[in-house]
Amino acid sequence: MRVLRVHLVGWTASFRYPIFVTGYQPTLPVPPVSTIYGLISAAKGEYVTPQDTKVGYVMRSDAKGVDLETIYMLSNDNSVKSNVYKREFLLNPDLYIYLTNLSFKEAFKKPEYSLLLGRSSDLIMVTEIKEIELIQKHGRKRVGGTVVPFCEEGIWGPLQALPMYFSNTIPREVIGIKPYYVLGDFIEYEGDSFLYDEELEWGVYIHG
Repeated sequence: MRVLRVHLVGWTASFRYPIFVTGYQPTLPVPPVSTIYGLISAAKGEYVTPQDTKVGYVMRSDAKGVDLETIYMLSNDNSVKSNVYKREFLLNPDLYIYLTNLSFKEAFKKPEYSLLLGRSSDLIMVTEIKEIELIQKHGRKRVGGTVVPFCEEGIWGPLQALPMYFSNTIPREVIGIKPYYVLGDFIEYEGDSFLYDEELEWGVYIHG
């Protein structure tokens, strides 16, 4: 399969667990699929969904830290209250995304909006844009740094319900929520549901 591979790096990233609304805010070890579609939409300057391109991705980071963050809560009477809470973040995120729609190359050469991996302070930059061939490699391969739909045979890991993408309405609505294995670390896998990046020597699960 011919795909567009985009390499992005940054200093920090954070991906909130949907079940944690207040208090301590842990981060997922890798972004959900919806974050990838948000990232592509920011680069394109248009609303992008799985109907526009399928995606795969692999993300690594060096460490996890905790920061203090101030949030402001708006009430119906227009009053504002502030609160300070602890938020986890990932250090030195290193993200490869794979797009089946090759026409998005121009969008990543000159992104329309800032590219973020989480909050507005989690800026990332594009370091490489390349067309490559993902191949079908049978037998054992290394997979991780991504999420995989639940019940995929041969995959194991923590489970989390996550959206596929969000609507572009106000308020936004979550679309395609389902359980995913969250593969923060790499595991050995022997099935054929992942394609293979020969250069980086890992499997890539294609969503969409």
